[in-house]
Amino acid sequence: MTAVSQERPRSLVSGPGMLLVWFYGVMVVGALSRSVYEIATKFDRAPLAYALSALAGLVYAFITYSLVRGGERARRAALVCCAAELAGVLVVGTWTLLDPSAFPDSTVWSDYGMGYVFIPVLLPLSALHWLRRSAAADAGQG
Repeated sequence: MTAVSQERPRSLVSGPGMLLVWFYGVMVVGALSRSVYEIATKFDRAPLAYALSALAGLVYAFITYSLVRGGERARRAALVCCAAELAGVLVVGTWTLLDPSAFPDSTVWSDYGMGYVFIPVLLPLSALHWLRRSAAADAGQG
């Protein structure tokens, strides 16, 4: 491996990766702006819901950064984070259905992201598929 290839990580934003970056970027803005407003104006109403929305926004931001950064290390970080995101969506989504009283207000991940057209559950599935597929393609080229 040459010094140039070590300095320049392989891009993860080609093809479907660019669409993922765009969707994750939109979710960063949506989740973080929503949670900042809710935490600043009505945190005492539903602190768990608002904190989870802020956490979702931070997760989306990290995944966006990892995809843009590129390289094998960023791919692995994004894979782990997307798996954690999916677990969070499934846990919070199920929790909000089984015990709605625990969430006086919704989170980004409530009802599996129904308030966000189910993008919160579809996005990590799509990202995991893309990251694994692109890793396999890179392995085949190497």
